[in-house]
Order: sequence, then structure tokens, then C-alpha cells
Amino acid sequence: MRVQKCKGTRDLTPRQMGQFRFVESVFRDACLKWGYEEVRTPTLEYLHLFTSTGTLTPGTLGKVYSFLDWDGWSGERVVLRPDGTIPVARMYIDTGKTEPARYFYVTNIFIFEPTGKENRERWQCGTEMIGVSSPSADVELISVALETLRNIGLKDLKVKLSHAGIIRALLAGFGLSPEEQGKAFDRILDGDAAVISQLTQQKPEMVKLLAPLLDMKGANAGFLKNQKAVLTNQLPDFVAAMDNFIQICELLTAVGIQYEIDIASGTGFEYYTGLIFQVFTKDIKVGGGGRYDALIPLLGGENTPASGFAIYADPIMNLISQYAADEAAPVNVYVKNCSIATNHRAFAVLNDLHNVGLKASLALDDIPSVNGWRIEISDSVPYYTVQSADGKKSAKVTSVEEVLKLLGGKS
Repeated sequence: MRVQKCKGTRDLTPRQMGQFRFVESVFRDACLKWGYEEVRTPTLEYLHLFTSTGTLTPGTLGKVYSFLDWDGWSGERVVLRPDGTIPVARMYIDTGKTEPARYFYVTNIFIFEPTGKENRERWQCGTEMIGVSSPSADVELISVALETLRNIGLKDLKVKLSHAGIIRALLAGFGLSPEEQGKAFDRILDGDAAVISQLTQQKPEMVKLLAPLLDMKGANAGFLKNQKAVLTNQLPDFVAAMDNFIQICELLTAVGIQYEIDIASGTGFEYYTGLIFQVFTKDIKVGGGGRYDALIPLLGGENTPASGFAIYADPIMNLISQYAADEAAPVNVYVKNCSIATNHRAFAVLNDLHNVGLKASLALDDIPSVNGWRIEISDSVPYYTVQSADGKKSAKVTSVEEVLKLLGGKS
């Protein structure tokens, strides 16, 4: 019986690895320019890190891969990380940092998917800004995400905004208990867009009040100000969240970033407390993030604000096939021995070719018919026969220096 890969997993071919490295390198370059520092966290974490009150929604928590850590270790249940942000927050606490920090990382996360048709291992490029709470910080994250995606080559990017504080205030307006509010909030963040409509059916008097806010698409900060004036008396907890959202939207407009407001679209994690944003191209979600000021205290740290985002490598790789050829350019110099006695000379030539930046490989059999150059090595003078793949250029030389000159390298 042929052995097959696990359902829901993915092999990356050389071409796909070229795409992945391209995404990674563009993201890394953008982060370094913005002053972020690279970190990496373990694949395994303790399960209780993710079961802390207010970290993951029940819908996400029910899809993690966990098992007992036996054989002389902790005996606790561990998990393949289902999220990139929570481990970084844990690292911030563990290292005893108290000053603001900008981190970035490229990591895989694991989410159970029962059909086996979707990837269960997913790659993302993420950033976390810890210790800063301001609209400027939120707008910076959106700017870094958009800069990365545009430099990758994605076009027609659309930013969709929501706000966890406003969602919670709206749920409170329906007269729900704290427990009921939490369940409804989790359903919204798990992508259940029907929650609000179900609540308005239960309390129809709220429909007229909330309809303008829930139905708005593409609205701006001016519209939000009008809604704030209408809802302030009915929803006391609404004011601070709306003021924060208005400031963010005004700053986005000032820096030229277009956006669409869709309050009921807030998807993500239970730890979100403020802005939630998603980035789409061609109706494909390629990134998202938000503010999570309560997460670090929930994990046992100090009262520390934070926010972050991730761009999703897997769907992006399917959109950038035209970039793979440059990143995975073929070898353009092949070196072939004529005898065992010339092996040392062949490896010396390869080393020198690599040192001047050329892609060169040992021809283990016949030299492939490709663009570039072919070098055959003999055990007698002249040692090197250099020929272009099209046969139009050919020369016999005695030294590596002469080989490099023919190929355009520096001797």
C-alpha cells in the first residue's frame, strides 16, 4: 500500500518553497525597517496557556491538538500552538520585560479541521507591539501589514474594520448577562454573523437604534460621530470605545489608508479588546489583527497594552505564482568531471563560483540542457573547458581565475 501524507497537511515543492521564502523575506524586510525584532517561540506549549479566561474562544479551543506530557516531564497536558500571539505574550512575561517591545515572527500554527480538505498546519507572519496603547500604534500595524502585502505584489487590498469594545457595548445594550454577553461575543468572533440578527429578533426595540451602526458599509469617522451622539444615552459603555474607534479611523484617513467599517464582521480571538481589522484581496482573507490590552494580565503579567497582526502565508502563496521563478531561479553553471582524479578540482571550482555569487552545481550525470554555462574538467592541461549552453561561446583555460573572467565573475 502506498504511504500517503496525513489529511489536512501539505507538502511544499521547491517552487512553493520559493514562494514561501519570497513572502517571508518581504515580510522580514518590512518589519526590520519599522523597528521590529525577530523572535521564535516553541511549537509545544502548556494547554492552560490557551485555556486562561479570555484567551481563545470555545470554538477555537475545541480544535486544538493536545496530549499528556509523560515520561518524566511535567505530566501536564501540552498543545501544538493554535495561535501565534499568546506564546509571544507568554515570552514577554517570562523574560521579565517591562519596556515597550516590537516583535515579529514567522511560525506555524495547528488547528483541527475535521474534513481533511483544509490545511491543519498553517503558516503565518506575525507582529506584536507590546506596551503601547494609542491609535497611532494600531494604525502602524495596519500600515506594516499593507506595506508587506503590496511589496509581495498583491493588489486591490481592502481593509475591513470592527471594534471589540463596541461589540461588547452593543451586546450589553441587549440586556444580556455577562455570561450571555461572553457567549455571544465568542460566536461573533468565531464568524457567526447571525448572532446580532437573532438578538434583535428577541429585542425588536433595539433594531431601530442599532440598525444604522450594524448596517453601515464603507462609512467614515464622521458617520461614527453621528452614531455616537445617538447611542450615548442608551449605551453608557459605548462612549470610550467609540471615541477610540473614531480616532483610529480619522488617523487612517489622514495617512491615506482606505477602509470599510463593518462592526458585525469582527472575527478573531476572545482576547481582543479594541480595534479588529481584516485585509482581503479578491475576497480572500490574507491578513488580520487587533488590540488585546487584557491578554498579558490574563496570563499573569502586569497591566500591559498590546496589539498585533498576522498575514497568512498559505493563501498568499497561491496568489503569487509569477514571483516564484525569480526566487527559485535554476542553477546556471554545471560542472562535470571527466575522471575521479579531477574531483578535487571540480569542488574547488564550485567553491569559487559560489563565492562570487553564481549558482553552480555538480553534474552527477549528463549536463542538463539549460541556459547558462557548462564546465568540463579534465586531468590534463588545459584543465577547464567552458561552454555556453547554446554552444556559441567556448574556451579552454588552465586556471579558475580565467574561468571566472569568462563567466563574468571577479577573479
